[in-house]
Amino acid sequence: MRGMHKVGLAVWLLALAGCATVDTVSSHAHVDKKARWAMLPVVNHTDTPQAGLRAEGLAESLLRSEGVEDVTSYPANLSDDTLLEPSQRRAQEAALEWAKAQGMQYALTGSVEEWRYKVGVDGEPAVGITLQVIDVGSGKVVWSGAASKSGWSRDGLAAVAQKLIRGLIADAVN
Repeated sequence: MRGMHKVGLAVWLLALAGCATVDTVSSHAHVDKKARWAMLPVVNHTDTPQAGLRAEGLAESLLRSEGVEDVTSYPANLSDDTLLEPSQRRAQEAALEWAKAQGMQYALTGSVEEWRYKVGVDGEPAVGITLQVIDVGSGKVVWSGAASKSGWSRDGLAAVAQKLIRGLIADAVN
């Protein structure tokens, strides 16, 4: 009987491990939380309208909660959240130029790969996102992370996204 409990625990742990995937790469040991930061557009690669804008809002708030005090969001006229990728890439480039002109040291940007409720009986929320911290002066990526997570059927999509983005940002700034 005891062996069955160990097998059951192992299966349960494997199932939990399959619910989230996180990969990060850092080329700097430390980013300065006291520096001036810019929140740049998050490109929406999903069929969900405004998923990029939703991710931006969460990311900016969570960046502040991790101790980054001076965060400024790019001007709204630089972005039009559409399904047309070239337009979104131009918006990211324009926002990076804006951040450089404003004297920002770091910028947070990224893309949303998945932002939906899965089809089926349970309708679990699923989120996939990438984030990057850019040294604005050089234009080089100093940190990048990619993560995906599925929640339980009673979880909200925003709650799953918030947990996922919080983990990525904590890794980026700590």
